Amino acid sequence: SALPYDDNETAPTAMSAQQIADVVAAFANAAQRADRIGFDVFEIHAAHGYLLHQFLSPLSNARDDRYGGDLNNRMRLVLEVFRAVREVIPAHKAVGVRISATDGVEGGWDLEQSVALSHALHAAGCDFMHVSSGGLSPAQRIQPGPNYQVSYAERIKREVGITTIAVGLITEAEQAEAIVATGQADAIGIARAVLYNPRWPWHAAARLGAQVSTPPQFWRSEPHHIKNLFQH
Repeated sequence: SALPYDDNETAPTAMSAQQIADVVAAFANAAQRADRIGFDVFEIHAAHGYLLHQFLSPLSNARDDRYGGDLNNRMRLVLEVFRAVREVIPAHKAVGVRISATDGVEGGWDLEQSVALSHALHAAGCDFMHVSSGGLSPAQRIQPGPNYQVSYAERIKREVGITTIAVGLITEAEQAEAIVATGQADAIGIARAVLYNPRWPWHAAARLGAQVSTPPQFWRSEPHHIKNLFQH
């Protein structure tokens, strides 16, 4: 809708029905290109204030057509994009969706609606939900801290039965392992920690007594006090 992010921003233009159809087609075309060059997993970004999130949230969606109003209408574009992408991707490749579980603003998108969306996506064949939060409104009240978004992923996993990825200040190997081992989530998204330390998976494997696959050129870099870190 033609609602600015805050009072200092220029108001955007509400999308026409044709522009919405073009966006759905663009997602499918992008997915086809990614498939053609060899990607195996596809994630549709519907979080953090990006376009699909804007359609989901009543804070940014004030439309009075079939894409606005009640929850089913606000979810419509995300479901259309998912189905369009899923249709062009081979069945053996996974397609999932990343969401903000809550806007962190009263009257905005929240966990209850996220559970409903996850149910709808699961029924449509979605392989996983990647569960984050926030990013849509400067009025958000979200307190970052270790594991601060894990409970969102845990509830979606429990109530929907879909594979979930947890994310958000999960920086330590033991911390990530505990989330998976206790069934709070099926996988962990490690982003900033890997940007800071590109060898995070190696170090995590060493601390947890696991192994990693790596090209033979790296095998001699294994520290003397760590044995059998690399799969030969």
